[in-house]
Amino acid sequence: MQMQGTVAPSDSLVIQPIGVQANLTIPQDPRGIVVFAHGSGSSRLSPRNLHVAAALQAAEIGTLLFDLLTPAEADDRGNVFDIDLLAGRLATATRWLKARLRGKSPPVAYFGASTGAAAALVAAARAGAEITSVVSRGGRPDLADRSLASVRAPTLLIVGEDDPDVLSLNREAMEKMTCEKKLVVVPGATHLFEEPGTLDVVIDLASRWFVDHFAARNGGT
Repeated sequence: MQMQGTVAPSDSLVIQPIGVQANLTIPQDPRGIVVFAHGSGSSRLSPRNLHVAAALQAAEIGTLLFDLLTPAEADDRGNVFDIDLLAGRLATATRWLKARLRGKSPPVAYFGASTGAAAALVAAARAGAEITSVVSRGGRPDLADRSLASVRAPTLLIVGEDDPDVLSLNREAMEKMTCEKKLVVVPGATHLFEEPGTLDVVIDLASRWFVDHFAARNGGT
């Protein structure tokens, strides 16, 4: 699977037909591509997600970060928590990505944060085996509700030790999931993983999860 050159991050990319901005970076020969779903009140320029994306790119993984809503849509707080709408946007972005690759077919995975994690799980449930894996950082998988049992993609839930309410919601959601799943609690971390070294733990966990499951999808290569 040989990609021609590298697509540099660019704010000039627009995902159609929804008309939202996107940053796409693809190494020359990617293991796979991770599509990011940010949380409420965030954007494709989230410093934490950009930091994670840079580390994945260094591991030969392509990344797509995009705004789930247009600026006008984001002004309506109801849209920010409309998981079905956000999951639909993630599915549209995935189709746009595959069309842009012009027939190349690296496997695709999702990385979700906060409400974006719920959108990622709903989108993965609808896509079936099309999505290789999912990683949730400080996510709200409980908001995926009835879709949880339908998720087939191996799912890693990462939660901060000092984020007790979200940790409890992740444990409850995990009980409803029937796919390969794992919950990792990061010591000393709060919801946004702002404490020194905690985001690096997230990066290591997510990178390993994606690399391992991309390798399995690619036949162990």
